[in-house]
Amino acid sequence: MKFSRSLRVLSAAIVIAATLSACSTPSAPSAPGSTAASSSNPALAELQKSGVLKVGTEGTYSPFTFHDAATNELAGYDVEVITAVAARLGVKAQFSETKWDAIFAGLEAKRYDLVANEVSINPERQARYDLSEPYSVSYPVVIVKSDNADITSLAAIKGRTAAQTATSNWADFARQAGATVEPIDGFTEAVAAVKDGRVNATFNDNLAALEYFTTTKDSSVKIGFEVPNQTVTQAFALRKDSGLVEPINAALKELAADGTLAKIGQKYFGKDISK
Repeated sequence: MKFSRSLRVLSAAIVIAATLSACSTPSAPSAPGSTAASSSNPALAELQKSGVLKVGTEGTYSPFTFHDAATNELAGYDVEVITAVAARLGVKAQFSETKWDAIFAGLEAKRYDLVANEVSINPERQARYDLSEPYSVSYPVVIVKSDNADITSLAAIKGRTAAQTATSNWADFARQAGATVEPIDGFTEAVAAVKDGRVNATFNDNLAALEYFTTTKDSSVKIGFEVPNQTVTQAFALRKDSGLVEPINAALKELAADGTLAKIGQKYFGKDISK
């Protein structure tokens, strides 16, 4: 009787153990190239399940995001960096092109997961969006007509007009310097407004200006002055509490460590602009 009872107890224990074993699931492996285990990050797991990182960008802001003249393919520093980040997360980057002044509305409307378009870090954006660690560093320059001898410093901007995309960091910079901002669609249009005499100047990134003068050889405009002591850092912008900032930062760290960011910088600027 004791033997029979013991046998029944042992059998029950075996059944329970088998049941528990069947109910447990081993941790899912990270997707190929993933910087973090998706099982510990629901947002990353969902992203990897979709296989796509949706990216908002202008496609008209060379050399960061533009169309290659030979192939018409989307190219640029920002395009290549976010494509490399997506690969580290185990997904592919899918781009949606839109004008700058509508780009954050598209992010908030969930048309894409993030903005990759040289988004300058400032307190307003930090409060409103999730921002990644910086992946580029630059400083402001002011472009004026080549015969302009008056605008040579920030003090000379006060009371002048500057062509800027209305919601850009450079528009804020121009206003703070005392300029009246005339809204335009992008950098190319801003330079055209200066050339045509519709405005006195335009503020922009020293890297964008360098690329413009190098590729166009345009002698009708020039850099009136630089502000190298006021560096600006750029980041990817995501919706608040996206859950993706940590893995994206991990990917950027890996890309910096293995030299990928430096290599992309060398391709477009002849130097590493990530630090």
